[in-house]
Amino acid sequence: QVQLVESGGGLVQAGGSLRLSCAASGSIFRINAMGWYRQAPGSQRELVAGITSDGSTNYADSVKGRFTISRDNAKNTVYLQMNSLKPEDTAVYYCNADVAPRITLEYKRYWGQGTQVTVSS
Repeated sequence: QVQLVESGGGLVQAGGSLRLSCAASGSIFRINAMGWYRQAPGSQRELVAGITSDGSTNYADSVKGRFTISRDNAKNTVYLQMNSLKPEDTAVYYCNADVAPRITLEYKRYWGQGTQVTVSS
């Protein structure tokens, strides 16, 4: 079984910073792409940032220049450094990873449980 566990959310004032972490655990053969999504109340879940296994990244236009995604392949962990936070960044943030478990060797997308980020004005 593969699990993704997020940490690092919380309450911060506008202009502040937070760093989210998401660690994958279990019987993992390989991890391909990893990423972060967010969902605000009354809105659809949207992509924030993604990173491939070789480190290529992509970002939503709304976070470019403020957020940085990175990963530590040795730790099966993806990070999201969020700077210059705005109230509109308030949402539940979810990580995901395309993981091939040892038992099947077939890639499947796994999701974390979500972590709340609240930015006050």
